[in-house]
Order: sequence, then structure tokens, then C-alpha cells
Amino acid sequence: NKIGDEGAQHIGEALKINTVLTTLNLWCNNIGNEGTQHIGEALKINQALTSLDLKYNGIRHDGAEHIGEALKLNKALTSLNLWDNKIGPEGAKHIGEALKSNMVLTTLILEDNKIDAEGAQHMGEAMKLNTVLTYLNIRDNKLDNAAERALKAAVRTEVD
Repeated sequence: NKIGDEGAQHIGEALKINTVLTTLNLWCNNIGNEGTQHIGEALKINQALTSLDLKYNGIRHDGAEHIGEALKLNKALTSLNLWDNKIGPEGAKHIGEALKSNMVLTTLILEDNKIDAEGAQHMGEAMKLNTVLTYLNIRDNKLDNAAERALKAAVRTEVD
């Protein structure tokens, strides 16, 4: 399936009125920043979805900003998979900002996202305030050993 941004728009509209779907797997669907905006808008409203998989979608920092804004308001999503997108340090900043106030998300996968030491610093700052995230996967990013150690020191969670 390659639903793209248009398909994501339709899914976003459906999620706004959904009260029963708890798990949504949209990996490898060519959902870019525009599609992520629609999904993000839906997540601001949807309080049923607990697990969202968006791996392999080409999401960049703009898309991560939409997801981050949604995470600030969403009180249901406990697991988010953004593996193998390209959010970079700016995207990590947006997700990190959301984690400062989101006290629901317990699992976050950011593997292979072009996150560097700057992005890890943003995530580390967020993790000092977040008390509920129990699993953070940051494998295969552009972190040097010092950045990885600093992030691990800042978190109360299992860092992979």
C-alpha cells in the first residue's frame, strides 16, 4: 500500500470520529509531511488510538512537528513508532518538546532518523521532565558516544 498524503488525509478524518480502533499500522505508505499533518490533527482529537506505527514513511522535521503538537494534547497514545524516517535534530526537538508535557506515551521508537548530538540534547532535556516513557529506541542515528551517554544519563527509561 502506498496511500500517500491523500490517503493519510482520509485516515485522519476517520480517526477524528473513531472511538474503537486502538492500533494503526501505516508503515511504508509514502506518508510525508502533509499526510503527517492530517494524522497529527486527528491525534489531537482521537482518544481511542493507543498504538501508531509510521515507520518508513519519509517523514521529516515538519512532519515531526505535527506529531509533536498532537502529542501535547493526546491523552491516549502509548506507543509511537517513527523508525526510519528523516526527522533529524529539528524533528527530535519537536518530539522532545512534546515529551515535556505528554505523560501518556510509554514507548517511542526513533531508530534511524538522522538524529545527531543536538537532537539528543533536546531529547535529554525532555526526558528530565518526562516520568512515564519507559522505552526509547534511538539506534542507528548520528550520535557520538558522548551524546549517547548524556542522553542515557538524563533518562529514567530503557534506552536502546
